[in-house]
Amino acid sequence: MATDETVSFKVERDKKIEARDILQQVYEALVEKGYNPINQIVGYILSGDPTYITSHNDARGLIRKIERDELLEKMVKEYIGLDD
Repeated sequence: MATDETVSFKVERDKKIEARDILQQVYEALVEKGYNPINQIVGYILSGDPTYITSHNDARGLIRKIERDELLEKMVKEYIGLDD
């Protein structure tokens, strides 16, 4: 069924929210499985090895949707208070 309504979205803002949401979901999945989520996420970022992330709640699949360099860039910007 076709519609003439215009759908609008903002790519950069949506990406920022998506990355934050994904990281939060991964964090929660790691906590649920009893892992130290910070250590596991750092291990993944440094090594690129997805086995640092549990497959519980598809956390491993979710984290792989974000490029590691993009994730690091967003984290550094957030840490020093820069807005995109």
